[in-house]
Amino acid sequence: MYFPPIGSDTWESISPNSLGWNVDNIEALNDFLSQNNSKSFMILVNGRIVMEEYYNGHTAQEPWEWNSAGKTLVSATTGIAQQNGLVDIENKVSDYLGTDWTNMDLEKENLITVRNLLTMTSGIDDTKQLVIKSNLTYVADAGTRWAYGNVFQKLMDVVAASSSTDFESYFNANLKSKIGMDGYWNEGTIFTIFHSTTRSMARFGLLGLNKGTWDGEQIIDESFFTECVTTSQSINPSYGYLWWLNGKSQFMVPSEQTVYPGSLVPNAPADMVAAMGAKDQRIYVVPSKNMVVIRMGDASDPQNPNFAVSGFDNTLWEKINAVIN
Repeated sequence: MYFPPIGSDTWESISPNSLGWNVDNIEALNDFLSQNNSKSFMILVNGRIVMEEYYNGHTAQEPWEWNSAGKTLVSATTGIAQQNGLVDIENKVSDYLGTDWTNMDLEKENLITVRNLLTMTSGIDDTKQLVIKSNLTYVADAGTRWAYGNVFQKLMDVVAASSSTDFESYFNANLKSKIGMDGYWNEGTIFTIFHSTTRSMARFGLLGLNKGTWDGEQIIDESFFTECVTTSQSINPSYGYLWWLNGKSQFMVPSEQTVYPGSLVPNAPADMVAAMGAKDQRIYVVPSKNMVVIRMGDASDPQNPNFAVSGFDNTLWEKINAVIN
């Protein structure tokens, strides 16, 4: 396993030929990505770059938005705060933010733990995505309903309150700088969005592939990271701690309460876990292949930008499989 050095543009590569890939199909993969509004694409194997492509005028030096793929940065930072003794995810959110942080009765508010925020099971109304107190209203008891929403960002407040600093400073010191990422958090329309270069997104994917370890240093406790990428509740088995999980028996998607049978991305390896954001921002981590795949760009379908999983994933993996298998 290779880890690119901190503070350097140096990154070892390995050729697709040496891995026995079907190089004749790489052009079709690149055409698909370019035609579907991608800005960048990378594949790492054992940490080394096998493919690194930029499309439609984008460059390696330009940052781009992670959108909800950045939720995984928040879960990782929450885990680091826990291992540093600042947070216990089993505790009530109000232990850190004080009571009355929602627009709910105290009895119902007190049911919401940090873990509920990590698993999208807070029971808070998911139809209002702007996280202000008046929108944080009761729908169900915490732990009884899975619904994808932006209330996860209260985790950022939990980390800030428990560390007596702002979230970005804590994240920078305890995660970003440790693995050599660039990037910044920017206030979006409805929540704070992380922006970085493609290689920095790949660095975080590589950290995930190695279960929170970076070149011998345990950045995120391995047991916590394992929880991040394991089914976290019984309602949506395809969801961990703000990570999406492939290969499960059923899944749910944002903005719906429908339960769909089958795997999240049928064409992808069953052990794949993913950070997924609107407009098809993706980190795919595939332990069985020691592989990390990154896609950044505009929405593959501008009429349907999607909050997370979309049909784009399955078609993309069909193209990837034609190269790697």
